[in-house]
Amino acid sequence: MPEESIVVKTWSEFTPDDVFEMAVLRSEVFFLEQKITEEEFDAADRDPSTIHLWVGDDRGMAGYLRIVDSPAAADAHEGIAKSLGRMVVRADARGQGLAERLMARALDIAGEVPLYLHAQDYVTGLYAKFGFEARGELFMEAGIPHRLMVRVPGA
Repeated sequence: MPEESIVVKTWSEFTPDDVFEMAVLRSEVFFLEQKITEEEFDAADRDPSTIHLWVGDDRGMAGYLRIVDSPAAADAHEGIAKSLGRMVVRADARGQGLAERLMARALDIAGEVPLYLHAQDYVTGLYAKFGFEARGELFMEAGIPHRLMVRVPGA
């Protein structure tokens, strides 16, 4: 898939179909596959500063990631307000490099600013490839082991 197939939008640019496709993908993976029973959709989805990125195919959204700017979360994340989150790739689309492509594009958009993310423990290697470093102890989030990971360009 060419790089231009990554869609980048804010909530105000979403169509009803975009909202539906995002809900289907995130529900399919987080609720049905991973059995998460906590709130998955939140106010950050509709925040005007949140940037949503995804790759689609003939079945809908195949991979998704969002960039969130939350100054209120900075104190709990080494003073860093921007985060990457809700990274998800549909089961039948895994192994095609979609996560890496979404990460590369998100970092290009975010620029040279510090970022954090809560990585499911089994995928910390993916984020490490992009300069994220694990910090602190393993913690449980939504019933799944996670690690705080931080990327500080130029550090």
